[in-house]
Amino acid sequence: MAWPLRASKRRWRRSLSRAVLVAAVLLPSPVGVAWAIPVAQTSAVHVMSAVPDAPDGSPSPTDAVDPTPTADPTPTSSPTPTGSTPVPEPTATSDATPTATPTAEPTGTPTATPAATPTTVPAIPPAVAGSTITLPTLIVALGVLIAAGVLLWLLGRREPHGRTGIRPVPAPSAGEPAPAVLDAMASLGTAMIDSGYPVSQVRSTLDDMASANGLVSAQAVVFPTSILVSSGDDAASQTRAVAAGDNALLLYQVDVVDRIAGVARTRRNGATWVRRQLARVNELPTPFTGPQRVAGYGLLSAALSVLLGSSWPGVVVAGVLGIGVGAVLLGTERLQAAYQALVVVAASLGVGVIMLAVAHLIDPGVLPAIAAPLIMLLPGGLLTIGVIELATGNIVSGAARVAAGAVRLLLLGTGIVAAAALIGVPAITATHWPLGPIAPWIAVAVFGIGISVYQCARPASIGWIMVVLYVAYGAQVLGDVFFDGVLSALVGAAAMTPVAVAIARQRTGPPAIVSFLPAFWLLVPGALGLVGVASVLNGQASGPNTIITTIATMVSIALGVLLGLVASGSAREFRSAPADEGMEDPAAQSG
Repeated sequence: MAWPLRASKRRWRRSLSRAVLVAAVLLPSPVGVAWAIPVAQTSAVHVMSAVPDAPDGSPSPTDAVDPTPTADPTPTSSPTPTGSTPVPEPTATSDATPTATPTAEPTGTPTATPAATPTTVPAIPPAVAGSTITLPTLIVALGVLIAAGVLLWLLGRREPHGRTGIRPVPAPSAGEPAPAVLDAMASLGTAMIDSGYPVSQVRSTLDDMASANGLVSAQAVVFPTSILVSSGDDAASQTRAVAAGDNALLLYQVDVVDRIAGVARTRRNGATWVRRQLARVNELPTPFTGPQRVAGYGLLSAALSVLLGSSWPGVVVAGVLGIGVGAVLLGTERLQAAYQALVVVAASLGVGVIMLAVAHLIDPGVLPAIAAPLIMLLPGGLLTIGVIELATGNIVSGAARVAAGAVRLLLLGTGIVAAAALIGVPAITATHWPLGPIAPWIAVAVFGIGISVYQCARPASIGWIMVVLYVAYGAQVLGDVFFDGVLSALVGAAAMTPVAVAIARQRTGPPAIVSFLPAFWLLVPGALGLVGVASVLNGQASGPNTIITTIATMVSIALGVLLGLVASGSAREFRSAPADEGMEDPAAQSG
């Protein structure tokens, strides 16, 4: 009786399975599958529960094939539709498929919207709109430049005068041997390098001297630290190599060297005379004594502190420290080059400690003058001449000078950083011309006197040097109004160059290089570069920007000098007027 029941149960299950499959096919997926599976499982449970077990207690064969579906938790949690024949919505398939598309597309669309918004670049007003130059200062600058223009016009109308006391010396009839000419060329080149001339002018002078003495094939290779001259006119070539740059000459000595070079360019068979005159340069007496030079250093230090924007206590402290630094520099003039770096670091450390202590105790307004006592240690002229050489194609010598100037700045910055670590730096509020708009113009005159005395310029040259300084500073003030910042140095250098060249052609005028060097110390922002190096060593973020500004200013000065040389018709070099045929004693004319 049990076996027929089992057979009918199997037939019932097969019929039910076919019905479920038909329903799954007829209904769209996944709704039909979701409805058919729970129905089949529920029906199978009811059928299996209605069938009894075998009489002997053994499980039904169907139990061994189909386990109880309640063990699977998934079907029990699935919803069972109500009603005998569920009718699905025909839009279920279309709704389920595109639902993923709109949810993915809007996520990327809003991010592209801000990129389409145009970015507004703010307008930049001209430099004159934000200039801080006061009207009195601008009027004085215009007056200085107008007066300089009138002076330049008057000097241009005058014929170049010969030097007083110059007497022609008859040239020897017989030509001098090539070794003597090469020795004279090497000595003259060394003296010009020690005077601070660019290597292009040194090489040009030596070439002219070789041509005047008949050495057509002579060649000169000039570096800031060495000179090589050679000639292949004889059967065997001859070469002279000498060291240079070890002995920096003072301004009165530079004046004498320039006069000797002017004669050596054109005088035939004058090699012996050139060597004899150059040997006397180091024996010339200085126009000013040691105490006078120290006092001059104090004057130029105090004047520079005014130009840097210091307060009255800063001016006094800068003058006192300038006297001390000047005495140290004079006492260490003959010191070996290996110890000069220690002198630079010690001087910057001492000045930094005293300045910062005074800033803490008395007035923070003394801080702008921290570089004023170090003015002669700042490599203003060295860096500017180096940039000029780089701009004119003398890569080796220009790179050497710039590298030497950068090392000097690092040494000075090291002393300032050490002083700041010991004392600390107080807060300071920058002010524009705290001593009044007229004080800088007075400071330019004091600066010219102080640097002329300390560098021992000829007394007759001091007035001419001050003219060049006023032209350079006045043009820089106007350049600051219209161009602001870096390009103001270009305007100052371009304006002073024709004036210096015109003065060099006068009877009592100094060579152009003599009036240029003080202007370099005035124009080149050595103090700005020193502060920038100190900021970098101290880890401040503004240091690199300051150093970049200093480098750009030096490039501007170099370009201004080149523009001025082109405008004055002396693009080849800083050449003075042609010298007389000969001079009996040019050194005697230095006073």
